[in-house]
Amino acid sequence: MYPVYFMILSVVIGVVQVLFWNVNALTAFLLGFIVSNIGLQGIFGFMGHFFRADEVAKGIGWPTGSPFQREIAFANLSMGFLGILSIWFRGDFWLAAIVARSVFSWGAAYGHIVDLKKRGNTNVFNAGPVLYDDILLPFVLIGLYIAGVVVK
Repeated sequence: MYPVYFMILSVVIGVVQVLFWNVNALTAFLLGFIVSNIGLQGIFGFMGHFFRADEVAKGIGWPTGSPFQREIAFANLSMGFLGILSIWFRGDFWLAAIVARSVFSWGAAYGHIVDLKKRGNTNVFNAGPVLYDDILLPFVLIGLYIAGVVVK
């Protein structure tokens, strides 16, 4: 369910920028999604995979105790840093953050779908909102980037 909260936060960040800082709406919402869904969600993912690795593994339907959880944790942390740094760095930096998150998300979605088909894994972190977020978020990020940055 947590991806929904990050989506809502993205919209709130965008609205606040538009209302209080007179920022272009597309730019405001793109930054909101980058900060929330790449930055904060990346840090959240790091904390889960690093500090609560066994609990997260069970939620995904994976075996517990695997050292690769730390690797996933740090992949999430790197995206978290990209998202947060996007507050200060703009332009191509945003594109790099979007590409990194999109490749990771679609790769994770592929893994979840394969696991769903092969093992019937319907655990909440494999076939629930996380899967939809992995599929749809890159489209939102890329669409906002194209609409707000490329098409001017």
